[in-house]
Amino acid sequence: METKFCQSCGMPLQKADDHGTNKDLTSNDDYCCYCYNEGTFTQNVTMDEMIIHCAQFVDEFNKGSDKKMSKEEAIAQMKLYFPTLKRWAAN
Repeated sequence: METKFCQSCGMPLQKADDHGTNKDLTSNDDYCCYCYNEGTFTQNVTMDEMIIHCAQFVDEFNKGSDKKMSKEEAIAQMKLYFPTLKRWAAN
């Protein structure tokens, strides 16, 4: 099965608990539990603000990766990747 990624922050949606919830509390397949809850985004931020927020978790990303990234490298990659995500593509 192909791994889905949060269409707001890029987090892998690997298990049911990772998914956000719709207004009716059903699982949302597009967004993670940190970005989307009960049918609404948890943070009213710009894409650049989301990138800065996510950059604080680089050490966490690095734990599961063969290639370790610096915070600056991660930010540069997110600036390329985030515009392809559903939440930011329309902006």
